[in-house]
Amino acid sequence: MERATKIVATLGPASSSPQVLHDLVVAGVDVVRLNFSHGTPDDHRQRVETLRLAMRAAGRTVGVMADLQGPKIRVGKFTNNKISLKAGQAFILDAVCKLGDDTRVGLDYPELINDVVAGDVLLFDDGRVVMDVSQVSGNEIHCMNRHDGVLSNNKGINKQGGGLSAPALTPKDKQDIITAAGLRVDYVAVSFPKHGADMREARELLDAAGSKALLVAKIERVEAIANLQDIFDHTDGVMVARGDLAVEVGDAAVPALQKKIIRLGRQANKFVITATQMMESMITSPVPTRAEVSDVANAVLDGTDAVMLSAETAAGDYPVQTVESMVRVCLEAEKSAEVGLDHQFLQRVFTRIDQSIAMAALFAANHLKVKAIAAFTESGSTALWMSRLNCGVPIYALTPDVHTRHKVTIMRGVIPLLMRYIGTDRDELLREAEAELILAGAVKPGDLIILTIGEPIGQSGGTNTMKIVKVGERRKSN
Repeated sequence: MERATKIVATLGPASSSPQVLHDLVVAGVDVVRLNFSHGTPDDHRQRVETLRLAMRAAGRTVGVMADLQGPKIRVGKFTNNKISLKAGQAFILDAVCKLGDDTRVGLDYPELINDVVAGDVLLFDDGRVVMDVSQVSGNEIHCMNRHDGVLSNNKGINKQGGGLSAPALTPKDKQDIITAAGLRVDYVAVSFPKHGADMREARELLDAAGSKALLVAKIERVEAIANLQDIFDHTDGVMVARGDLAVEVGDAAVPALQKKIIRLGRQANKFVITATQMMESMITSPVPTRAEVSDVANAVLDGTDAVMLSAETAAGDYPVQTVESMVRVCLEAEKSAEVGLDHQFLQRVFTRIDQSIAMAALFAANHLKVKAIAAFTESGSTALWMSRLNCGVPIYALTPDVHTRHKVTIMRGVIPLLMRYIGTDRDELLREAEAELILAGAVKPGDLIILTIGEPIGQSGGTNTMKIVKVGERRKSN
């Protein structure tokens, strides 16, 4: 059984060696994430080069995502690296403080002074420390700590309910976009976008850098929830970034938001990644908790395109075992995923020929005993549209374009295959398609497959033809 749900694994110190990267690719990683919040451009470059060697050795295609840091607002440093806080203790965020102590600490984003008022709630270190703002005076934000806790150097700050004015793309992000373009990454994830304009700016910067990377909007601000449609209109995919999102909206609101974002994203023909703490315990444990297994399985059943690992593979003790565990959970969850397209077709209107062909292929696959769908595609759009509905049949994206082969690795149920034939003879093209599918172990002679293609062959344009054929059956040109 082909796994439909894709796995994104973050690279870091625990997963940078040639052997571990090779093992991750073999274990089933579909996309690797370069976290630009950590590491140097040389670190990322070396990891990408090592990955590409591992891909060739394993014979698998793996996409590369550059995840921009964004405006992460943090406290400064303490004289002794950390402090202990008591419930009810007064504490000051001081925009001009150099080194903090038990009473105050500096800010790496002095403009926070202008974003808060008395009565606001600030959360530090992903909500582990919570403070109520009592007064804003000059360069100081006076707070009252709610619970006993520890606050250490450079921990992040969120404002409950959102409302921070920091732009989505910082000067560092803009430089990192140039670095990502030089690495020929397949996706660029934008942290903390508030509206579509943030994604438009990222696209303009990518275009200027000569990159064709797909854009991913990380949904982690309250404002982004209110502007989902605007963001969908200007991005290729979204990430449900549950860490910062939970801090801003409250952890209890996240499960319903996750389901909503996945549903709306698929309806808008965008791919969706579900992220944060999916197998957090496996940073130090060789097995996941039952709650983590349920979390991953529920994301699969929600229809997410991909599930993502962060520290589990970047810094954990068991990076390969974590991926293997996630593969098992995804496969088991997919066995019980609902396959039934008729009611979904009735709710959709198709205005494009190529999209109508893609949907016709799914409808036929759902009613015939089809072994595979093979979509000849230059851009990957046909494969994307097919992957928005669960037909229970693997979709093979056959393309001569290397970039397209990599960018479909994030799409649920889509398997990339490289087509070497670039002529105009349809029968020759179909023969190579059958040969590639047989070589991949997807079909055998006598199996029924559906092919979608644009004709005349060799001319740019959308898919306009669907064929249902039996593998190995001799055909004559019309």
